[in-house]
Amino acid sequence: MTYKTGPRNLITDITGLRVGNAQDATLKSGSTVLLGDAPFTASVHVMGGGPGTRETDLLAPDKTVQQVDALVLSGGSAFGLDACGGVADGLRDMGRGFAVGNVTVPIVPGAIVFDLINGGNKAWDVNPYPALGRAALVNATQDFALGSVGAGTGAMAARQKGGLGSASVVLPDGTTVAALVVVNALGSVTTHGDRHFWAAPFEMGNEFGGLGPDPAGGYTAPDPSRKERAMGLHASVGANTTIAIVATDAPLTKTQCHRLAVNAHDGMARAIVPSHTPLDGDLVFGVSTGTGAPIDHAAYAPIGAAAATCLSRAIARAIYEATPAPGDLIATYR
Repeated sequence: MTYKTGPRNLITDITGLRVGNAQDATLKSGSTVLLGDAPFTASVHVMGGGPGTRETDLLAPDKTVQQVDALVLSGGSAFGLDACGGVADGLRDMGRGFAVGNVTVPIVPGAIVFDLINGGNKAWDVNPYPALGRAALVNATQDFALGSVGAGTGAMAARQKGGLGSASVVLPDGTTVAALVVVNALGSVTTHGDRHFWAAPFEMGNEFGGLGPDPAGGYTAPDPSRKERAMGLHASVGANTTIAIVATDAPLTKTQCHRLAVNAHDGMARAIVPSHTPLDGDLVFGVSTGTGAPIDHAAYAPIGAAAATCLSRAIARAIYEATPAPGDLIATYR
């Protein structure tokens, strides 16, 4: 079979999706918004032990609301959940939302990463995240930067600076599958020596350096965490999370979107070692923009597999595209 990336190699290769980023260099944090031209079907699956979320309960397959207006990924830990409120305010001004009588209520689930101890100035008087969320909404477009932007601005993985990543693939039947991720993991994205990515077997072209898999192999654990040492934290303190969105233009039910999120966690585990620890808040949103009759199980299978490999690639791209900034606690991959 012939596979290729979408024209941008971004989640916005799925028609009707846009991404907006906003960040504050002094704060060393920011927010990212996935916006649809129209509401889209969404669900979520959480596998980390310490998630921080807003409105994710309504994304369970048995809950009433089938579609959402936007999804938010943000830095700021619990404070960053207020970025969802900023996005909701902006959407309300646009007349977007779930109709309840004569009012509309924007549905904006979100998730956060912990970036409060990363060298940035967090001594704010007013929570900055509502404004960051609203600014990210205003900035939403099809072309957007990766690395140290948006919710990935102050992210860190175990051995290198983290970031915002994305990747896409077009299946032989024309279906597009893509991922968007913020990598702030307890685990490492690279093997011993920090040269080769765990995700290397899934790389398309030279999207994260083209070095290929580590020829040595035989690793059972990553090197010690530079992140923990730089933050002055013991491993028992939860200050980590990888949060992601996987999406497709195939028409999926809400239940199938949940399965898409479940499948994509395989890609997280292939790209970050270890993943899904009690000290990570790892979660994945599953999204479908497709309309019409839902596909059957046989047609779904390659989409779920592609979501996992897209997420692996997006994770590596997040680290590969990260850029240095004054006050960083650890270095970038490059």
